[in-house]
Amino acid sequence: MSGLYIHIPFCESKCSYCDFYSVIIGDEVAIYSYLNALKIELTTLPSEFHPDTVYIGGGTPTSLSTVAIEELVAVIGTTLDAATAREWTVEINPGTLTCRKADVLKAGGVNRISMGVQSFDENSLTLLGRRHSVADVRSSYQILRDAGIENLSLDIMYGLPGGGIESVDRDIDSSLELMPKHISAYCLSYEEGTPLFRRRQSGALKVLDDELVRDQYDLIRQRLCTAGYRHYEISNFAKPGFECRHNMLYWSGGEYIGCGPAAHSHWGGVRFSNIPDVRKYSELLLAGISSHEMEERLSFEKKSRETLIMSLRCVNGIDMTKFKNAVGVDPLELCGEEIHDLVAAGLLLIENNRLRLSDDALFISDSVFRELV
Repeated sequence: MSGLYIHIPFCESKCSYCDFYSVIIGDEVAIYSYLNALKIELTTLPSEFHPDTVYIGGGTPTSLSTVAIEELVAVIGTTLDAATAREWTVEINPGTLTCRKADVLKAGGVNRISMGVQSFDENSLTLLGRRHSVADVRSSYQILRDAGIENLSLDIMYGLPGGGIESVDRDIDSSLELMPKHISAYCLSYEEGTPLFRRRQSGALKVLDDELVRDQYDLIRQRLCTAGYRHYEISNFAKPGFECRHNMLYWSGGEYIGCGPAAHSHWGGVRFSNIPDVRKYSELLLAGISSHEMEERLSFEKKSRETLIMSLRCVNGIDMTKFKNAVGVDPLELCGEEIHDLVAAGLLLIENNRLRLSDDALFISDSVFRELV
């Protein structure tokens, strides 16, 4: 399988925790310059590239006008025959969706929506710099249902300052009331350069201790699994059969191409990325110049270790025989000493020829992965 990612860099405002590349939405000229540049980039993709999945992220794709979204969907559909994709996801933020936009997405072939809810608490939404209200979440959700889009995913966050077990419990209650097919639960991280990072550094925020955040994560796992969701990746839960196919590409070492400013790709053994500047991205492509900022051909060992780490994000881990057949090396041949040390520490498990994170390691997975780099 292969996948296409398209980065829409426009937002109505910048959230206080976000360090993804985005700009505040401006005039229509800049947006249509971007769309024209995107069309050019799509026409330069390899002829053998036929994505099984399409994922449009941001930024906030639904911050675009209805006309711009129609143009975006048309550009993708005509240049890639995206109707053949098994899964076509678009990220939305509550409050930016209208009935007309939802109808355009549905008619264009979109069959999965990922909604950035983050919290059902108004104070937490304000802290995070979100523009939407809890009422906007429910309104947008109903719009999607009415449009006939059934494969809906919610993003929620935990580890929020001022929160506790009870606040996470309430967010789960509210999420389950909507009956989504998929829920992603992400721990708040303080990225350098963001407003929340600066507030934390100044002492204006009281950060939750690790033990409480771990308790929140364990509660999310317990409640969602009890409700019939399968915990299939560190931060992701799905009703059976509704796992995110596009993200599974990343976690299984699959190939993908990213278009748009700041988008990353891995294709044909080469990793490359576009410049994180929408104006320059548009100018370069409209002038017939590549928008790539970086290209790197990974060594066999580096690519193999990267695939191992990404595969271990899946809760079921990896079948070591299948890994060797696909990658060309057994995990124990690749980094046996590190794996044995992590097994001895109770962070990795080897059972029935499968290698996976232990339950205790799921919450601290980044520290495990650092040992395997």
